[in-house]
Amino acid sequence: MLLSLSNRARDYAWGSTTLLAGLEGREPSSVPEAEVWFGDHPGDPADLADGRTLDEVTGGSLPYLLKLLAAADPLSIQVHPTREQAREGFARERGLAASDPSRNYRDDNHKPELIVPLSERFEALGGLRPLADTLRLLESFPESAGVNALRSRLQAGEPADALRETIGWLLSGEAQTEVDQIIAGLRVAESEEFAETLRGVRAIAERNPGDPGVVVALLMNFLVLRRGEAIFLRAGLLHAYVSGLGVEIMAASDNVLRGGLTPKHIDVDELLAVVDPSPGDVPVQRPSDDAEVVQYDVPVPDFALQRVRVDGERRIEVTGPTIALVTAGTVTVASDSGDALDVPVGGAAFASPDEGAIMLRGQGEVFVAEPGRN
Repeated sequence: MLLSLSNRARDYAWGSTTLLAGLEGREPSSVPEAEVWFGDHPGDPADLADGRTLDEVTGGSLPYLLKLLAAADPLSIQVHPTREQAREGFARERGLAASDPSRNYRDDNHKPELIVPLSERFEALGGLRPLADTLRLLESFPESAGVNALRSRLQAGEPADALRETIGWLLSGEAQTEVDQIIAGLRVAESEEFAETLRGVRAIAERNPGDPGVVVALLMNFLVLRRGEAIFLRAGLLHAYVSGLGVEIMAASDNVLRGGLTPKHIDVDELLAVVDPSPGDVPVQRPSDDAEVVQYDVPVPDFALQRVRVDGERRIEVTGPTIALVTAGTVTVASDSGDALDVPVGGAAFASPDEGAIMLRGQGEVFVAEPGRN
């Protein structure tokens, strides 16, 4: 069985009026368009052509959620729980209404995720930078009590412990004077080595004046991805998308613990319980520009994602329920059962688990999501 999928863009404030419109070849939107969900998550199941939603077909059993994501402004700094943490947190909050803004856990699942840019430039914050590098970055700041306090805290104890304590201090509300001094220093700091980071975090500060999350962002790796590259973000890894258009896939969950750059609820204690403060780099997957099929590295069994460039006809073997999202060109998706759908750019097709393969015809680019095979 093959079904066409569509959905309305979610109008989160950080969304773009132009990125999704440009992908789909239409005029800019009058309101921000942030995410389009292709899945059966109860938060926003995809629409079918017959008026039903995908969860009515699957029973809400998809282990993954596929999205188009368009960011004009930074998303909140955030972290996602492990499956065990999610189960415990969801059970603890069972008495809270689903709409309660203080609720941290919307479901009992973990939320590892992968992002693949569609824009030529995609900026993100991912993981905590090695401490020696951050201390070197702070050398470019003018001396102030706030910078000295930050430097002192980062050097107090083992790196992971120092980072956890520092994040808690910054978000506690007790360090606003120091935060303001550090942000003032950010405006004039100069470093050839960290020029990209300083430019990026300055732009974040302009959009989030006085927010302690700006200083948390200074502790994180600032990443610039190119089209088709990818990063995998495991549970516990602090991150935030800053700007750009991409395809995002994750375990089917909506659990988010926030750590700044947002007016939404921030539970500092729960964030610190979930975050992995171990510093280090985030590996960037850089496939060959001329690869016709790219299988992205995903070390969890919830989902798999491949990018397929179609020029004529290509058969893709699949395992389990599959979503084919068209991101360029003119593509028809067909199944072994004889169904065929002309899928517009920005639209998707769902293949039920009884389909062992899909056929892609035409010229264009398709992202194929399915359950993981590892």
